[in-house]
Amino acid sequence: MKKAILIVIALAAIVLAFTLLRPTTGERHTQAITGLPWQIEILPDGHSKVFGLTLGASTLGDARQRFGSDMEVAVISAPGEAGSLEAYYHQVTAGVLTGKMVLTAAIDKETVEGMRQRAVKKQHMESSTRKFSLDPDDLAQAYDTLIESITFIPSASFDADIAVSHFGQPAERFRMSERVENLLYPAQGLALTLDSEGKEVLQYVAPKQFARLRDPLLRINPRK
Repeated sequence: MKKAILIVIALAAIVLAFTLLRPTTGERHTQAITGLPWQIEILPDGHSKVFGLTLGASTLGDARQRFGSDMEVAVISAPGEAGSLEAYYHQVTAGVLTGKMVLTAAIDKETVEGMRQRAVKKQHMESSTRKFSLDPDDLAQAYDTLIESITFIPSASFDADIAVSHFGQPAERFRMSERVENLLYPAQGLALTLDSEGKEVLQYVAPKQFARLRDPLLRINPRK
């Protein structure tokens, strides 16, 4: 008798569990994935939002809060140039994708030059480019600067067909070489570089600043 009662109690518990877990609408609910590279939102004021950051409105500090404190902030400069203030992540997660990310700050030339002069460390990078690590006071100021552009280099490679399936048909295509092609999306402020033998590169700016991405390509490969 006791055994029969225990069986009945166990069956009742199983039924109750299934009742609680069953969706009330009869549909399966899944959490939407956000922060993917092709999820670009154009805002009413003309700014664009990607990776949870609004270009021209979010700061490097906002990016640090979103992606973590392992952000490297420095002035990157070639000889004879003032350079640019950049923040670098060796790896971030964008939705379900991982990759490297570089955020360039919107900052005037004089301020960048001052940060470079007060740098606590200088390192040589590729070619003649140099990296200037910021003074702590300048680093605090850097976190308050607005993000002007974002570069994302995904770990996973993809080809033109995959790119078009996610981003749509580009407004223009620039074939730079047999292995490198650029897909341009001015309405989204995106320039996508495909490299059949290397890494893909995605560059984001506010749509109104898209000439910053397109003009250098025209100088390399002018249209007839």
